[in-house]
This record gives sequence, C-alpha cells and structure tokens, in this order.
Amino acid sequence: MADHAVDMESRPISLDQNAEPSGAQGAASVAGLLPATSRTYVTMTVAQPDGNITAASSRDNATPVTSGSGFVVSPEGYVITAAHVAVAKGNEISARAADGRIYTGVVLAMLPQNDMALVKLRSFNGSAVAPAAPGCLAPGALIYTLGKPHGGGDTARIGSLQSKHFGRAVAYGKFGYPDALVLHMGTQRGESGGPVFNDKGQLVGMVVSTLSDASGQSINMAHAIPANTIGKFFCSQGACPAAWSGLAALSVDSCG
Repeated sequence: MADHAVDMESRPISLDQNAEPSGAQGAASVAGLLPATSRTYVTMTVAQPDGNITAASSRDNATPVTSGSGFVVSPEGYVITAAHVAVAKGNEISARAADGRIYTGVVLAMLPQNDMALVKLRSFNGSAVAPAAPGCLAPGALIYTLGKPHGGGDTARIGSLQSKHFGRAVAYGKFGYPDALVLHMGTQRGESGGPVFNDKGQLVGMVVSTLSDASGQSINMAHAIPANTIGKFFCSQGACPAAWSGLAALSVDSCG
C-alpha cells in the first residue's frame, strides 16, 4: 500500500512499504534519502532500429520492444540496466531522468548470462550512484528500490535483505544469472534494472526478477544482482570510477 508521495524535482515518487522492516522510522529514513538517490534513477523505453539505417536516423526508425528502469553509474551518462530490459546491443534508448527531460542513448554492451547491460546516454551530465559492498549488509537489513511498474508511476519499495545468495542459477530464455541477492519485497514488471539502495542511500544491487510460487503467484520476494558483480561488468568495458574498480575486486561476501 502506498503510504505517501515524495516530491523529487519534477516527479513524485510513491513510497511503498510492502515488506519488513515496517514502521514509521524506516519509511521516514527512506523518504529522507529519496531527494539524493532519485537523481540517479532513470526510466527507459527500448527500441530496435529498423533495417540498414544510419545512426543519426535510427531514433526515428525504431520499433519499441520493451521498457524498464536503470541507474546512472557515471556522470557522463553511463547507465546500468538489466540485459532482459536492454534486449540487444545497439538498441536505442529513450530515458527519462530526474529533471524531467528525455535523453536518447544506445545499448553499448550486454552480459546476458548475468543479466546486465551498459547504456550510454547522449548529452547527459548528472548525478551517479555511490556504490557500496553488499557484503556489509546483514540479513534483515533495510533496503529500498526505485522502479516504474508498467502502467504505474515511479515507486520506491521498502524491504529487507533476506540472503546474499540464492544458491542456484536462474535462466529465462537467453538471459539469467548464476546467483543473486534475495530481497524480502515484491516488485512488478517494469521495475527490472532498478537500483537497490541500503539505509545510507548507497547502491548495493539491481533488481532483476520477482519470485513466484508454482501457481505463478508472487511470494513477496525478489532477486537482485549484487553491486560488486555490476562493478566487474562496468569496469570490463573500459575506464571506470575508483569506487567501482575497488568494489569489482570484492566478492559478494566481502565488506570493503
């Protein structure tokens, strides 16, 4: 149930406390962090260029294929999202940022087997996430996510860390991941690729899926790719900020 809305520049973000830890203190803590962390979050529409066209004209000759969420990892416009949101290298991106503007971009790199993609937005200069080691989180620690469910508005969901490991690989089509953080919270379609933050507003992961039971009903749990794994992928594509390169050297269980 949405408790209230937090005004962040040009877009309201609904604050949804749908899992433990509950209470006004946790909601107030997240609400206080949203003005800073929301600046690093984007929503995006992904389109596939049509035919043999030039890069300059591709944005006018593209077929929308999906939409999802993402977050800025470098002020120059580098964004991480889920590979199943980006779909394929070379796809065109239209991303709405915190200032309300739409920025175009392209999918630069994909790692389908760990469900991560790197996007470069054109003419973007804005705030980036501050990453932190997920190994510093204890089970039960407060976390929150940012995302835009299909047909809904921008949403912050409050939950907790259930485990640093799922314990087995997950595959869906050509995408998947060998392991993941397990979050005690429910997410919805469209929120994949969204950031997961700790109680200090530092990025500890990226949402990739909601867990369901055998009948397909949500069990109020989700999976996230840990920040150190994101760092390894981001830094493998070229120069990356020091905070990311340091994190990339850690395991998911290391508290750097």
